[in-house]
Amino acid sequence: MPPSPAEESKNPEQSEAAPAVDQRQPLSLKAGAFALLLATAWAGNPVANKAGLADAGPLRLGYLRFILGAIVVLIYAIATRQSFKVKKREWVPLGLLGLLFTVQLAFMNIGQDYTTAGHAVVVTTTFPLWTGVFAHFFVPGDRMSRSRTFGTLVAYSGVVAVFYKGFADSSSDFLIGDLLLLGSAILLGGRQVFLSQLGQGIDQHKLLMAQSVFGIVTFVIASLIFEGNEAFTVTTKLVVALFYPGVLIAGLGFIGQTWLLKRYLPSRVTVLSLSQPIFGVLFSWWILGESIGGELYIGAVLVVIGSALAQRRSKPKVATQPELPSDAAR
Repeated sequence: MPPSPAEESKNPEQSEAAPAVDQRQPLSLKAGAFALLLATAWAGNPVANKAGLADAGPLRLGYLRFILGAIVVLIYAIATRQSFKVKKREWVPLGLLGLLFTVQLAFMNIGQDYTTAGHAVVVTTTFPLWTGVFAHFFVPGDRMSRSRTFGTLVAYSGVVAVFYKGFADSSSDFLIGDLLLLGSAILLGGRQVFLSQLGQGIDQHKLLMAQSVFGIVTFVIASLIFEGNEAFTVTTKLVVALFYPGVLIAGLGFIGQTWLLKRYLPSRVTVLSLSQPIFGVLFSWWILGESIGGELYIGAVLVVIGSALAQRRSKPKVATQPELPSDAAR
């Protein structure tokens, strides 16, 4: 039986050193619905960012978003009476997580300046594929079977179907941006697995705060260097644009995603993120008035079919009993 809180308090060093039991499992129906809800919310993030760029630079938007997200995490941690004390064994992994988060965002932001929006969506949305690759090697019980690999590729083909026109019409001059975005997608896929691994032994709010602190410090310094003289106008549109990615995404969204990665297999959680571009196009049509074509419906069907295939649970192998020798053989 696991030790009681009283027993842990008597010997804190022993309880701290004891490894956490890995209880991650495939997504349940309710957890899958929650992951899809988060993916839908995340799809509105680019729309909100685009609306806010008219009044503030991208770096300033970045650190303001992380500040709001950190406030939400702090409120959540205080409301649930979490401890902010960082143990000795946690400093290094939290620092590595913050560094990975910062480098991944840097690759993404710089890469988007060198390529088109269509390229950015198609390349960045490969991160669930990379999550599956990393999870295959580092997460017990999360191996990429043939059916899951096929389902993930089918779902990703739906993303390509939606954005193939913008990708095909672009010239080859965007290679640098595409490579940076590919690096960002690979790092994001690795970060999902790293978060899931760290979540087995480190409290969720510490993981979120480590990312927020690194993100705030990096973006503030970069904004002072590159956006120091740019005008900063506080408008109602900017407040709404900050509230959505800051409170709903960097705050509540990050809390929900980290909660899922702690309890469920990371490749199963992230494959549903392949639906984000589909919902993103719908939000752009609904909010910004952008047109949509028939390729959206083809892409949506492929994403749904592929995600269902990737979530299928493999049948457990039944151990066969060795045959007993017959009376004649005796």
